[in-house]
Amino acid sequence: MIELTNVSYTYPSTVQPALHRITLSLKKGRCVMVTGPSGAGKTSLCLAASGILHHEYGGKKEGSVVIDGKNVADYRSLSELARNVGVVFDDPEAQMIFTTVEEEILSALEHRGLTATVIEDRLARIMRTTYLEELKDRSPHNLSGGQKQRVALAATLALGNEILILDEPTSELDEHATKRIADILKNLKEHGKTILLIEHKFDHFRAMVDTLIVMENGTITAQGIPEEVLKDNHVRGMVVPDFSTVRKTIRNASGNEPIISVEDLTYCYGDVRALSGIRLTIRKGEFVAIVGENGSGKTTLVKHFNRLLSPTSGDVIVNGKNTKESSIAALAHDVGLVFQNPDHMFFADTVREEVAYGVRNLAIADGDAVIDATLRDAGLTDSVSLYPRWLSRGERQRLGIACVVAMQPNVIVLDEPTTGLDGYEALLVISILKKLQEKGHTIIVITHNRDIAHCADRIVTMENGRIIADTGGA
Repeated sequence: MIELTNVSYTYPSTVQPALHRITLSLKKGRCVMVTGPSGAGKTSLCLAASGILHHEYGGKKEGSVVIDGKNVADYRSLSELARNVGVVFDDPEAQMIFTTVEEEILSALEHRGLTATVIEDRLARIMRTTYLEELKDRSPHNLSGGQKQRVALAATLALGNEILILDEPTSELDEHATKRIADILKNLKEHGKTILLIEHKFDHFRAMVDTLIVMENGTITAQGIPEEVLKDNHVRGMVVPDFSTVRKTIRNASGNEPIISVEDLTYCYGDVRALSGIRLTIRKGEFVAIVGENGSGKTTLVKHFNRLLSPTSGDVIVNGKNTKESSIAALAHDVGLVFQNPDHMFFADTVREEVAYGVRNLAIADGDAVIDATLRDAGLTDSVSLYPRWLSRGERQRLGIACVVAMQPNVIVLDEPTTGLDGYEALLVISILKKLQEKGHTIIVITHNRDIAHCADRIVTMENGRIIADTGGA
């Protein structure tokens, strides 16, 4: 179905190839999974294999890409290619343009020229398959990250393509939702769909993967039957990480005074109640993990800590200040938030300027020294002059952390800080957070990854806008 032969590609204004002499074959009804560190070229491979790279990007291209027996150069447009290949990217929101979930999926069905009866039947089946029935009237842009990914997958399935290319479709999903997506894809494969899957969560897809490919630095470094590929210790550490080395509790914060107190917090998005009567105390110097399924209210809760959201009712006290009576700028000295997608934080032309913005805005003393030290601690000293969006996903994640750390807040909140990272990169991020805790910062991490959660001193579990468990609660 897809054949890549000696494919190399270099993006405009760059020297290092993003892909170098890639050769792979994706046969009908088979599943090929590609993994590897951020910056390895996995997304570029998706763009090449779907024909998007040829039709939408400049730069230097070599080799050939054949889809369904036809060279990508011979397809007239991306619209023609889209009849053969469906693509789900790692940023699902970029694929959404309509006002409701139902409209997103309907638009794909209507483009196929189906009758009204068939459209209604397929819409219901796809909504049921992707567990979106209760969300059909919601705006896609107000959903959780994981819910957005399910909408993007549903819209792609509606196209009815025989080939599916998915770029980390479960990166923002909890364990339960990841299993749902794995079951959906396994069922699609059993019905003859051909799947190219970019993923880090190998264990969830083990049963359906025919070929496992490892990419590093734009090349394929390992390829074959998964069990054989995973015999290599280097590959295994990348795919199945061991977090035991960073699970040590730095210090007991139980005797410390509270730095965040949440008192009977309720918050509503219009008519939808996202939080209900939340009570939570976080003490200075704690490392707290907040876990729960997509849509359980985790991100909504932490956005109250720096007043990105303000309570519908109840109170949030941060370092002695009621957030209702404090500005976002004032709270920036107390709480820094690293977004789930770090790209949403960036606007400067260089890595150094990105970190410098917050330092200068808050008039941090010895600003240049603080910027240099923060970049060094984040492992970004060699990247200071680069455009932030040219960095790998792991580097962008570390840059997001650096931007917040440089402003020297007491509390650092991170929303899914290891999303899209391989095992080694995830270990590096958690090690950085542990060092920040050693320096006295309070660390709050939202995560779906239970291995990551167990690196914290305390785990707070949420469900349906409520806290249902707290391993360190008073």
